[in-house]
Amino acid sequence: MTKFSRRKFILTAGVTAAGTLLAHGCTSSNSTDTAASTSPSAAPAVNVAAADAPEVTTAKLGFIALTDSAPLIIAKEKGLFEKYGMKDVQVAKQASWAATRDNIVLGSEGGGIDGAHILSPMPYLISEGKVTDGKKVPMYILARLNVNGQCISVANTYKDLKVGLQSNALKNAFAQAKSAGKETKCAVTFPGGTHDLWMRYWLAAGGLNPNEDASTIVVPPPQMVANMKVGNMEAFCVGEPWNAQLVNQGLGYSALTTGELWNNHPEKAFAMRAEWVDKHPKAAKALLMAVQEAQIWCDKAENKEEMCDILSQREWFKVPAKDIIERAQGRIDYGDGRVVENSPHIMKFWANNASYPYKSHDQWFLTENIRWGYFEPETDTKKLVDAVNREDIWREAAKALGQEAMTPKSPSRGVETFFDGVKFDPENPEAYLKSLQIKKVEV
Repeated sequence: MTKFSRRKFILTAGVTAAGTLLAHGCTSSNSTDTAASTSPSAAPAVNVAAADAPEVTTAKLGFIALTDSAPLIIAKEKGLFEKYGMKDVQVAKQASWAATRDNIVLGSEGGGIDGAHILSPMPYLISEGKVTDGKKVPMYILARLNVNGQCISVANTYKDLKVGLQSNALKNAFAQAKSAGKETKCAVTFPGGTHDLWMRYWLAAGGLNPNEDASTIVVPPPQMVANMKVGNMEAFCVGEPWNAQLVNQGLGYSALTTGELWNNHPEKAFAMRAEWVDKHPKAAKALLMAVQEAQIWCDKAENKEEMCDILSQREWFKVPAKDIIERAQGRIDYGDGRVVENSPHIMKFWANNASYPYKSHDQWFLTENIRWGYFEPETDTKKLVDAVNREDIWREAAKALGQEAMTPKSPSRGVETFFDGVKFDPENPEAYLKSLQIKKVEV
């Protein structure tokens, strides 16, 4: 039996009409490398067949001010929710991932939300009560919202070390700081979330134990830059536009994009309370179709500028569009002299099956959460993934949308390889855990 030290978390406050369903708002494509064609900028009113009419026309969805929330915002701005019969959808800004969690626990009937743009591991942590004081709130992942698009950024204090994809240069620097009585802090956005896992993987790959050689602290995404400015952290991992804003303000630099750590890695998800989906399956499918169509639109190069202009507005991100646009278009100024044009690690919303929620990816998230003590080693991860990951609903929505050709043949993307050569076989996660030198569990 493996052993680990359990970490506790404290719950903080934080019209349809009969007719024919027009299910081809997007043109099908046989390639998974390019986004299909669609034009939701003038989304037509759709008469939904009575058999497909959603049970309700309202839902409340949350989002954090991050570029990968774009599909929910675009679906709202372009009338795509209305197009599929969901005319009363609210898309509400959340202050932090803790607030997102708390509002999901409440549900819209309790003044919270029904679903959200969310860190992919969070539906599992919430479903199993790991971050809710033991209260289990079952959730479903309906789609992945994007791949790539995050960064690990470092304070200018360490620019001379030329820290990049390899973190090992920080080992001595952190040790010296620690011996001088200074706490070295690396900020993430939520315990057990994607940014936490990227930061921990990167540090550990360079020989730093994130539980001993540094302190991981939790900071909401929109507060990362301000905290770096006043010296509260050595590094942070977050999505855009906050890494670009850090560089634009001359306060730090991007050591790496997380796509360099794991190419085309899964990131955010569109997830909802299972109770809501089970009660309103047609409405859930309609919401998902709107999000999928928005993902296709967001991936088109000619729409990037408009997308960023929309996101920058006060009711959404309230940041300059210049902090969003360049990295959204694939131009990455790392802030240390490196500038990459047409980065292969650009944030993708639809291309390369970005939207499809591979079960094998959720298997990795759970395995990493076991690695760092957020889940018990004996967790039946396959059973849990099958309960939370509703790729079957994704397939139904994609088919109705005319995107059946874009659906992968298997819920597994197979063996994944990380930047340091480590491989993860979703069929043998225990072997992966055993191969890792730095971890919280004893395997």
